[in-house]
Amino acid sequence: MVTLGEQREIGPAVSYRILEAALQAVRAVRAVRVGMRSPLPLRISRRAAAFRRRALEPAGCAAYSAVKPPLWVAFDERRTVTLIFFLALRSAWRKARAPLLVAFVALLAWATPASAQYAGLRTLVVPGAEPVTVALFYPTPVVARTQPMGPWRPVVTPGAPVAAAPLKGLVLISHGTGGHELGHHNLATRLAADGYLVAALRHPGDNWEDRLMITSGHYFSERPRQVSRVLDALLASPEWGPRIPAGRIGAVGHSAGGYTVLALAGAQAEPARAAQHCGSVSDDPGFCSLGKLPSRAQSGQAVPAAAAAAEAPAQGSAVVQDGPLVSVADPRIRAVVAMAPMAVVFTPDSLKAISVPVRLMVAERDAVLTGKYHGGYVAAQLPSAQASTVPGAGHFAFMAQSVWPLASEAGDAAANPEGFDRVAYHATLENEVVEFLARQLR
Repeated sequence: MVTLGEQREIGPAVSYRILEAALQAVRAVRAVRVGMRSPLPLRISRRAAAFRRRALEPAGCAAYSAVKPPLWVAFDERRTVTLIFFLALRSAWRKARAPLLVAFVALLAWATPASAQYAGLRTLVVPGAEPVTVALFYPTPVVARTQPMGPWRPVVTPGAPVAAAPLKGLVLISHGTGGHELGHHNLATRLAADGYLVAALRHPGDNWEDRLMITSGHYFSERPRQVSRVLDALLASPEWGPRIPAGRIGAVGHSAGGYTVLALAGAQAEPARAAQHCGSVSDDPGFCSLGKLPSRAQSGQAVPAAAAAAEAPAQGSAVVQDGPLVSVADPRIRAVVAMAPMAVVFTPDSLKAISVPVRLMVAERDAVLTGKYHGGYVAAQLPSAQASTVPGAGHFAFMAQSVWPLASEAGDAAANPEGFDRVAYHATLENEVVEFLARQLR
């Protein structure tokens, strides 16, 4: 049993020890804090000192022991100790804050290129009998945002100023038949942010609104020439011409755009090969239907080469009318990326003769252009090409993912084979294209 007298000594002694420890914490905090001018420690110290004096005085001890302390005393004591504790934490944070911020900024600078850039977007129209509309993507310091543009969602800043840093080069993008200049916007914005000027053209006569060039009689020659016209205009531009580094011009193409960039690299098309091919095989219906060519699948038997060539004009095809051999190489193009290219029309010898570095990508599950007749054919005839097959990919895997279906004669360009994640794959695609062009355009 504890007597009242013993209570007099236990109560003040415990409180005194608690307060003494608290005061030592205050002194320690005030010693380590540099430049702290908060009045909080002073107020706490004064209140704690007053409480200590009351606890040590005899009269105070008697009153404290004989009468139950009011609630505010215990609350005030706990609050004092709690405030001292949080004050110590705050002091430690303020002391460590500057070094932590310096370390964070250093880490950010290490992880982020010093010349961090975004993609600006402008529209250029190249005049002529058939004007060419071009989407220009370029590096800009202005932060880009997602811009709804029809079925596309490019991350760009329309009309933004051009970054002051020198351009790494120029990249021309050729879309597939019936395509659009924004169909590869994700690849274009990545290249622009990396320092390239990117010109993605809308092919007159072979885009989502107009496909008359397919039956015009000059499809195989005109498509590459349209790209060369855009290149002429950019090099002659007072704004862009002086910015484009000499010898650093590349071209990227998908499907018919893949044909286009390979033709620019030096491959020669023999238009009659298209009719001969479709008259002798039944497992390339996508190519034959897009070219409006009679195929073995339609008749159930092989069509003689001469008959196929004779039938082609009647079908409204441009195959024969382009001439016996189409040669439209542009020596200014120093590197090409061909994605799921249409290539059966190229002669084997012209493919073998290509000296321009080629990056070739083939879709494993291409239902539009059968790989062995197109991308696989290029790989077999051009061993120097850096070729790869994308597992599980369909023909449209190289296009940006649209937000709604894109119906076409070749199927829905927004659809993906089961199990294939186009958005996830594009991170790899963009890295591969950027790395290839960086090595070749130096």
